[in-house]
Amino acid sequence: MGDNLKMPNRSDALRVGVAGAGAFGRNHARVYRDLQADPAQNIQFIGVADLDYARAQSVAQEFGTQAFHSLDEMVAAGVQAASVAVPTVTHLEVAGKLMQSGVDVLIEKPLATSIAEADELIELSLRYGRIAQAGHLERFNPAVRATVSLLTQPMFFEVHRLSVFTPRSLDVDVILDLMIHDLDVVLAFAKSPVKEIRAVGLPILSKKIDIANVRLEFESGCVANFTASRVSTERIRKLRFFQPHQYISLDYSRQDVLVLTVDDLNPEPAEVDPFNPASTAASAFSGITPFKPKVEPQEPLRTELSSFLCAVRERSTPEVTLADGRRALSLAVQIVDAIAEHSRSAHLVELTRAES
Repeated sequence: MGDNLKMPNRSDALRVGVAGAGAFGRNHARVYRDLQADPAQNIQFIGVADLDYARAQSVAQEFGTQAFHSLDEMVAAGVQAASVAVPTVTHLEVAGKLMQSGVDVLIEKPLATSIAEADELIELSLRYGRIAQAGHLERFNPAVRATVSLLTQPMFFEVHRLSVFTPRSLDVDVILDLMIHDLDVVLAFAKSPVKEIRAVGLPILSKKIDIANVRLEFESGCVANFTASRVSTERIRKLRFFQPHQYISLDYSRQDVLVLTVDDLNPEPAEVDPFNPASTAASAFSGITPFKPKVEPQEPLRTELSSFLCAVRERSTPEVTLADGRRALSLAVQIVDAIAEHSRSAHLVELTRAES
């Protein structure tokens, strides 16, 4: 059983580790290795734990750290904070054991496989006094962070997240795999409860939903359309939204933001020469000013882990809490249910079963 008073000493190097040596775990290991080289971070990357010891050894060797057979070994080595990058179905087991052992955790998205598990994780973090952060990476994308100060009253979102097919994360639907990033961001931007969900989705190359389209209506009147696919021929990560007198386009991949603002509503229309198309076009756009906020390119994962480590040292509330992770998970689960209902009403359930 962990000691609730086990707190890192600010003057000592913070001992960090990674649970899980898959694709996500490897990325976390790489960034911890890089952060360890930064004296300002003052951390010691003690190792990677995975039940597949050969895989843990491979990652540990690549990033100059130690491999552990189990969580118990990593805890015994003195880990104080860890990334939980294991399959979603084991988040509760792994993160729960670490928190009970006095370790602060960052849990990769989605937070859990069910709301009940998410609630248990929240309860464990409170019971054992642990810093626990939900791993919603796009919150730390510099384009997203640059957009926060621009928000006034978003009323319409159009979001696309398309990826080529890969064999990873096929244990969950595309909603929990990809769309959940955008659900979290839009929930944070819209700041309003969801009123209505309409959704459609299909399995294409896996037994789970691989492509989905969702329409949300919020109590504020805001509407959001989402398209997510992991069977696309191209990679797109874009979010666009309209608010009074303004259009904002955000490209996650390019870490770029474009703002178009209507500066002057021009109650008295300018004179237009009906025989001069250029004159007509100029008058139509004369009150629109483009603006690109300054965005400093940064790796979101490095920013996320730095933020997590800061919260651990300061014993402060993480930028993305488990409650945030639960909120995004709850919406994602409702969307999966809405897709199932649509499939039943459209007789797609029988078709899917017949083809499987």
